[in-house]
Amino acid sequence: MVHFVGAGSGAVDLITIRGKKRLDEADVVIYAGSLVNPELLQSCKKECEIYNSAMMTLEEVLVVIEQSEKAGKDTVRLHTGDPCLYGAIREQMDALDQREIAYDVCPGVSSFCGAAAALKTEYTLPNVSQSVVITRMEGRTPVPEMEKIEQWAKHQATMVIFLSMGLLPELEKALQKGGYAADTPVAIVYKATWPEEKVFHCTVDTIAETAKKNKITKTALIVVGKVLNGVYDRSKLYDPFFSTEYRKGLS
Repeated sequence: MVHFVGAGSGAVDLITIRGKKRLDEADVVIYAGSLVNPELLQSCKKECEIYNSAMMTLEEVLVVIEQSEKAGKDTVRLHTGDPCLYGAIREQMDALDQREIAYDVCPGVSSFCGAAAALKTEYTLPNVSQSVVITRMEGRTPVPEMEKIEQWAKHQATMVIFLSMGLLPELEKALQKGGYAADTPVAIVYKATWPEEKVFHCTVDTIAETAKKNKITKTALIVVGKVLNGVYDRSKLYDPFFSTEYRKGLS
């Protein structure tokens, strides 16, 4: 059996209880070494075989899984955050389907949730933004034409941008081309929920400058949107004059 497990956003205690149990019981662990907190591996069994997928190809990962299956062992494929986001798990699952190898998926806490916690903010505020766009800049790996940053920027929704720290000057231009004002608030969140977590506030036109000044070159998310400026309308959900299924509002 293969278990795809979300390791969480960085802090060791943000892996789920189910994910921790899978990890503790695994005979083989293949972990995303460039991003997963290695402290999570300390609870693995002494005899557990551990592989760092940062130095492996998909084909090499599949060889390990196939060998593990033939030996009757349980494998944990440990991904950073939640594996459904930029985890490249679909190609692995399709390969396992072809080989008739059983698997399941254990969700995890994504770094975009960790970033919101670090910022002590809510991505969806009444009359500000009711949508969150999770995306990335186009680099060596292209994105569909309608999903480029300038296209999403037209919506003026909250944006959480992954995998883009090496393209910040281009990101600034794309955000402004799409419609964000130069002074729109931005936050750079470095290693959200890790012990070395850092937060830097800036604006759309100072993202690159802020990152360079603070020597942030990777492992960071960029949050863009007016939800960061602290101005919003009160939620109707707890408004004493608003009726819900559970209580009648004041007249």
